[in-house]
Amino acid sequence: MQDTNLVRNIAIVGHGNCGKTSLAEAMLYTAGKISRLGKVDDGNSAMDYDDEEISRKISINSSFHNYSWKKHDIYLIDTPGDDNFLNETLFATHVCDAAVFVTDAILGVKGQTIKFATMVAERNLPSMILINKMDRERADFSRTLGEIRESLPFKPVVMQIPIGAEENFRGIVDVLSGKAYHFEDGSKGTLKETAVPDDLADELTLYRENLMESVAETDDDLIEKFLEEGELTDEEILDGLRAGIAKALITPVCVCSALLNKGTAAFLDTINLYLPSPADRPAQIGTVPGSNEEAERKPSVDAPFSALVFKTMADPYAGRLTIFKVWSGELKGDSFFNATKNTAERFGQLYVLEGKEQKPVESAGPGMIVAVAKLKETTTGDTLCAANAPIVYEAPEALQPVISFAVSAKKGDEEKLFSTITKMLDEDLTLRLTREQQTKQVLISGIGKVHLEVVGSRIKKKFGVEMELALPKIPYMETIRGSARVQGKHKKQSGGRGQYGDCWVEISPLPGGGYEFVDQIVGGVIPQQYRPAVDKGIQEAMERGVLAGYPVIDVKIALVDGSYHNVDSSEMAFKIAGSLAFKKGAQEAGLVLLEPYMNMVIKVGKDHVGDVMGDLNSRRGKVMGMDSDAKSEIINAQVPMAEIQTYATDLTSMTGGLGSFTVSFSHYEEVPAQIAEKIIAERKNEE
Repeated sequence: MQDTNLVRNIAIVGHGNCGKTSLAEAMLYTAGKISRLGKVDDGNSAMDYDDEEISRKISINSSFHNYSWKKHDIYLIDTPGDDNFLNETLFATHVCDAAVFVTDAILGVKGQTIKFATMVAERNLPSMILINKMDRERADFSRTLGEIRESLPFKPVVMQIPIGAEENFRGIVDVLSGKAYHFEDGSKGTLKETAVPDDLADELTLYRENLMESVAETDDDLIEKFLEEGELTDEEILDGLRAGIAKALITPVCVCSALLNKGTAAFLDTINLYLPSPADRPAQIGTVPGSNEEAERKPSVDAPFSALVFKTMADPYAGRLTIFKVWSGELKGDSFFNATKNTAERFGQLYVLEGKEQKPVESAGPGMIVAVAKLKETTTGDTLCAANAPIVYEAPEALQPVISFAVSAKKGDEEKLFSTITKMLDEDLTLRLTREQQTKQVLISGIGKVHLEVVGSRIKKKFGVEMELALPKIPYMETIRGSARVQGKHKKQSGGRGQYGDCWVEISPLPGGGYEFVDQIVGGVIPQQYRPAVDKGIQEAMERGVLAGYPVIDVKIALVDGSYHNVDSSEMAFKIAGSLAFKKGAQEAGLVLLEPYMNMVIKVGKDHVGDVMGDLNSRRGKVMGMDSDAKSEIINAQVPMAEIQTYATDLTSMTGGLGSFTVSFSHYEEVPAQIAEKIIAERKNEE
């Protein structure tokens, strides 16, 4: 079993197109884990192997690999940078022991960068920042560092100063040792010691001073010595750095060009040297199943086995793979206990994931990310543990879907499509499948349109059925604003037995009450057996609607009078009479169209509040209040459903990816007359 102190477990996070996957590729190549340096643009990287990832040239899933470097075993999670797949990053950062934060030297800090950084900071997760693409045109280390200091919730300390930039990026200066290194020819990422360039001598002094000061501020003894003597030894700085990083008080900053594999070897050394092992992390807190009693597991091989399942994925060969991070103990054998589901599970083989391949292993210890295939009961978020030491860990809550589309099969194979989507729900916790009762449409909901398009592409490739998306129909309603007393009479004579039903009803509004039927017949003007038929006829007419064919709600009906025929009256005749009475009465009472309003809670930065508020006004929205927290302005609003069907995409455009929102049903409200006219006209054209 590998010494836990020599294990590192890191998630690579950052905004889209910052070079995360290229970095993972360079790290694996430099460590000798893979034999060639693949490229995302060429579709041959070890980490982006899914067909959709290759065609779109973006990461969609978290992918996994590992390498060994100077006696250390490092487990990598390469996470997506697109907002549509944010849930993957959320779960990855929940289980890893440290994060490598990638930003690029051209675009600098973007909206997603801030979003991911906030996620990492909230977990108090040890982190490093890597400024990538130093070889590219317009690469600017100082500007990017300034943006990091200004925008991200970290305390960055520069560990490496780039020598040159753009096509002249040729080496680094290590701030702690004061030594300079040039990149050697070839693409192995190795370094050759050289003299510190004269033009960087002052910068080195400044950054070293900042490093000492930042380290000193993390420890009372160090700050006392620093204030007295103005200096710390290299050993004190190194120990202080390690401790400060482990407590997420300091975030070291390094530089590289992942695509050209320049600086990777130095970065691998930095990971070994500074990032914490599982043994350096605090004990994991959980609860004893069936009670509120707190339990903890130290990240030690001697503790009872425990692990958290953070991803489930379908593999074309191995079947459904369950991926989990081992928090404590050692997993051997062929079974474990699922404490969340209170059931034992058996498995055939334990795997370490290496891109699209699975490597069999005999055991797994703290910090390792491993997988097993074809479990029967276990799903994402479950806790696995030793049966004689049960514990349940809290799993992260999956992001809620914010966009919905009506879904159908392109060639009519609806049953196959929906059974296929149901299988995808296990793999993707941000996916929902629901049926809208009124419109009779099946809705698929997700994080964004790209997210749902990717789901459709996967279904087509894996199961051969095509998914078609359309904007959902809005479930409008109708109601009345006034009262009326009307007669509904159905009389038909065509030889033989006729049909006769006659009822008088009083119709009035019942705000928020749905529907109420009151039998006020005095005497036997309508026999008892026919009165429920009047009620049924009215309800069926309400369901079909009067104004535009939408259901009518919030109506009170009083059955007050009528007449019948001894021979020709029947339940059917009175049902038709009730329907006629309702249609006539609803029109006399004044019908209006209602639309669903949604509660929205929108989180944005101060700079975007004006734009978002103006946009809400243009959507007929009502701002109900404002709030704020340490990071965001929070807008509470009510907006018509018809106006926010593509809001997820629109908010991303308005805020550069910084905004987020949740949505839930609020109430129904009258549609403005000019808009109602258009809706009614369109509805009649459909018929």
